Amino acid sequence: MTTSVGSNILTALGAGSIDTASLVTSLVSATRDPKQQVITSKQSLNSARVSALASAVSSLDTFANALTNVLADSSYSAAPLSNNSAIASVSLRSGGTPTGLPAQLVVKSLASARVLASSSASGATSGSPVGTGTLTITTASGSKPITIDGTNNSYAGLAAAINASDAGVTATVVTDANGTRLMFKGQTGVASDFAISVAADDSASVLGGLAWNGTDNSTIASSSDPKNAKIILDGVEHEYATNSIDDAVPYLRIDLNKADENSSVTLSMTQPTGTMKDLLKEYVDAYNTLMKALNTATSLGTDQSNSGVLNGVASVRDMKRQLGQMTSTQLSSTGSYKTLADIGIGTNRDGTLTLDSKLLDKAMAADPEAITKMLNPAVPTPTSPGLSKLMDSVRDSIEKDDGPLKIAQKRYDAETANLTSQLAKLDEQMASYEDQLKSLYSAMSTRLSALKATQSYLTQQMEVWNNSNNN
Repeated sequence: MTTSVGSNILTALGAGSIDTASLVTSLVSATRDPKQQVITSKQSLNSARVSALASAVSSLDTFANALTNVLADSSYSAAPLSNNSAIASVSLRSGGTPTGLPAQLVVKSLASARVLASSSASGATSGSPVGTGTLTITTASGSKPITIDGTNNSYAGLAAAINASDAGVTATVVTDANGTRLMFKGQTGVASDFAISVAADDSASVLGGLAWNGTDNSTIASSSDPKNAKIILDGVEHEYATNSIDDAVPYLRIDLNKADENSSVTLSMTQPTGTMKDLLKEYVDAYNTLMKALNTATSLGTDQSNSGVLNGVASVRDMKRQLGQMTSTQLSSTGSYKTLADIGIGTNRDGTLTLDSKLLDKAMAADPEAITKMLNPAVPTPTSPGLSKLMDSVRDSIEKDDGPLKIAQKRYDAETANLTSQLAKLDEQMASYEDQLKSLYSAMSTRLSALKATQSYLTQQMEVWNNSNNN
């Protein structure tokens, strides 16, 4: 049976009062524990900082994203409105906010297109032949010849060839109780009128009867003349080639649906159905939740044992500084109200916000549209970003790759790896130290055994000498 180093030494000494195995363990612990405690304490603080920074970034992202989502809701945006959409409806165009509203609109006439219809061929179908040759459509943009041959010699083939020619005219095949006929429709507006000329191989064919140049005949006739839309906007008459008008009011599309010279339609912008006061209350509450968490993480405490884990971290101070500047940062370049401070949002000594409801109510009563545009412009710009874009820009600045926050996160991540490496190195050192102690005591055991043997020999010799002398 293998005996321990400690038991060898004890046997050699002839005593049982020294436990060298425990002695080795105690010596290793006495050397390891202070060093390990320093490293693990640093690990705990570093882990807490990593977690706290990650939580701060997550809270900032949640706050910014929630604000963006709320302001994107249509209830917080002004919308164009027509008080009689049966006559004219309106929609917002991208790029800006309509100006010059409210406005009064009268629709005198709608834009229309030239429509031609051929005579019906009794018993014919869309697949019936129409004859071969060339049909040419002429508009203000030029002429488009369309060839009809054996591959498309039918009503449907002719219509498909016209539609594929990009001549500015569409063709359809109509089959009803009277038979089958072709209909041709141009684009709306006087300038979009068209004519048809034909060079048919058989003048008596259906194709041969489709020529039209302003005069109806027995084989083709016009059922609608091309006209421009005519409107009166705030007393000024306008004329357009289409019924969808994009440039009468900036950033507003007006769709004309019915002419009525005796009715005036009011075009305006509605105010948001979700009140900006409620939005600002939610903003202040969410902001304060974020700022209080940052204050706790950076608190001085009474001493180091109860101070915040991010106390003294420059990147968090920078985050609080940038957030704190939002109340005084310009949200709009025009109007009476340009900043959050102008409408009653102030900053407390601890960085949290307060909302002066009386000042906000006064501002809302004076110019609600200006406040809506300041907080939530239809098209944010660098000088008029609105609240959501300002929050996004602050968030981007705080979280930029070369900013203090990212640098701190990288530093703490590196410290995590370094402390882990230090612990692993300490384990290696202590294992080596333990082996050294065991080797030392093993050598001591060997030497003590030799000394014990010498002691026994000398004792025996002395007894022999003593006995001899006594005799």
